[in-house]
Amino acid sequence: MSRKNFATALFSLLVSIGAVPLWARAPLSTTITLDRVAASRAGVSTDVLNLALNAVTCGVASGDLATPPTLTLIDYSLPSTQPRLWVFDLRSGRLLFNELVAHGRNSGDNMATRFSDVMESRESSLGLFRTADTYVGQNGYSLRLDGLEPGFNSHARERAIVMHGAPYVDPTVATANGRLGRSWGCPALSEAVARRVIDTVRGGGVIFSYYPDPAWLKASKFLNCRVQKDPAYALAAPITVATK
Repeated sequence: MSRKNFATALFSLLVSIGAVPLWARAPLSTTITLDRVAASRAGVSTDVLNLALNAVTCGVASGDLATPPTLTLIDYSLPSTQPRLWVFDLRSGRLLFNELVAHGRNSGDNMATRFSDVMESRESSLGLFRTADTYVGQNGYSLRLDGLEPGFNSHARERAIVMHGAPYVDPTVATANGRLGRSWGCPALSEAVARRVIDTVRGGGVIFSYYPDPAWLKASKFLNCRVQKDPAYALAAPITVATK
């Protein structure tokens, strides 16, 4: 068999078994846009933002994510009394929301310090999540989340870790108690903005929940991206992050 005929036959075999090489199915180019100036003015840490963008880049390159329309960044190293959730439109680069968000009851008081993916832990989870569908449950209008990091958030569905509104996420509660009320691990929002935020980020957006937890920083597959080091991915076009 000639070299040309062998290559043609091999490619046909790969297609037939669904093992199309990455270069054959990768997009030619992918760009997301983010207004770093607006992010900085709204209190986003440059280091945390870079981690989030690196994680998203890795997730798309590895095939764990489609290019997301939105990035929701939660910085749990900040107190609950401070707006520590930001939503960015990754097509226009605009900052859309900067809101209060609750953490899990067993993660801490005003400051969250403990995180878990264990059933009934009532702790928040770290890492990269993909947003899914909405439903109406005991917490009202809610958004299901899929955790993408085994060992850190991959049991989000089983734990019913969802985004929802809650009356205890309110500045008056924070003033009276020195902290927001706490959830059972969900990123709960103010009832005044929850529906708008949920409808903005649902259906394929990403949520990046951050805390400087040594175990997660060391083991996260999105923060320690093999795609960026593996020559097998060299022909796949990486995400380009454009600064607005």
